[in-house]
Amino acid sequence: MKVLIIQTAFIGDVILATSLIESLAEAQPNASITLLLRKGNESLLANNPHIKEVLIWDKKIDKWRSLRKLIRTVREEKFDQLINLQRFGSTGFLTWRSGAKHKAGFSKNPFSFCFDVGIDHQIGNRSDVDFQHEIDRNYGLVQHLAGIGDRPVKRSKLYPSQADFHKSDTLVSAPFVTMAPSSVWYTKQFPKEKWIELIGKTNEQVMLLGGPDDKALCEEIRQASSPEKVKNLAGELSFLQSAALMTKAEMNFVNDSAPLHMASSMNAPVTAFFCSTIPQFGFGPQSDNSRIIQIDQELECRPCGLHGHAACPKGHFKCGKEIDLSKL
Repeated sequence: MKVLIIQTAFIGDVILATSLIESLAEAQPNASITLLLRKGNESLLANNPHIKEVLIWDKKIDKWRSLRKLIRTVREEKFDQLINLQRFGSTGFLTWRSGAKHKAGFSKNPFSFCFDVGIDHQIGNRSDVDFQHEIDRNYGLVQHLAGIGDRPVKRSKLYPSQADFHKSDTLVSAPFVTMAPSSVWYTKQFPKEKWIELIGKTNEQVMLLGGPDDKALCEEIRQASSPEKVKNLAGELSFLQSAALMTKAEMNFVNDSAPLHMASSMNAPVTAFFCSTIPQFGFGPQSDNSRIIQIDQELECRPCGLHGHAACPKGHFKCGKEIDLSKL
């Protein structure tokens, strides 16, 4: 069986999609699995033993011409199953024109009329006690396949190489924690002064993680806290090197962002700060040793959106600034 999984969103979404890969590989060991990703995320899937091929959609350079070329490539592959994890029209159009024998996706997609299986993508709200994680929502798209049924959903999983683990070994010589203070969205980002406060409460060495664009913020935090016990690794490590490092940490402190899912993919200990977003959206940690820290009181304005904002719509950002670190 030839399977194509489409996930052209961001880093965290790709990591969450690996849960589906693990579930498919267990239920269908002979399946040939191909992933379609946006350019820049392909290194996340390096060394994954269950993936035959990764197709790349470069959205930044002639997006629509690239899409037409991808459609031709996908049609030539003659996939038996296409699983579209995206809810946007562009990937729905690709699914429609794919030539795949069987198509599954979420009913919110504008091209869901062409799906053989279309299911709801239900995001929880703050009053929900029983809500679905994103990996469970994704799993619903393959439950109709032979051998899947009601098997337990597998945890997301990345596969750092031995070289990645060796790199992490060279960075530390004492007990440490990692902190990933940045996020694409301001309102999903635990405030800078709170990270500085957290470092002050920490006895271990601190490793600050992030991409090249996060280096300046991490350096501000390092300089304002305890420079002698804090190392700024933002922009210094690959995705998989960061994941390898997380497995050795006493704790990994993260936002509701990609590093959360990175830690979960390694079953590494993780503490996640939820500011403007809420765990009921279904993007919380999967690790055995995990906890969520959020504001104690209920704010009428929280959550203010699924993905966060560039600034607090109310101007006060209480959901981040008033999180109490004494509970740690």
